[in-house]
Amino acid sequence: MLNINKEENGTNLTVSLEGRLDTTTAPQLEGELISSLDGKTEVVLDMEKLEYISSAGLRVLLSAQKIMNKQGEMVIKNASEEVKEIFDVTGFSDILTVE
Repeated sequence: MLNINKEENGTNLTVSLEGRLDTTTAPQLEGELISSLDGKTEVVLDMEKLEYISSAGLRVLLSAQKIMNKQGEMVIKNASEEVKEIFDVTGFSDILTVE
């Protein structure tokens, strides 16, 4: 299960993720996230409560990153060691901005 909490403030969007981002929940995030990026110049993904991310979840992040490359920046914050390790192993830490 994945809980998605979005806070919009003008051109800024903060998305907090809680639970598991996997094959089952990735389409849900994709729908919520991609539809919210229009006109945004700064997107923060707060992963403090994200327990797990699968390749399906990584694909959604990559799609969002490609959109944001054209219009602003996307930052990932508070990722757990487990999630950071997945970013490192997959090479996503080179593509994404992880703080």
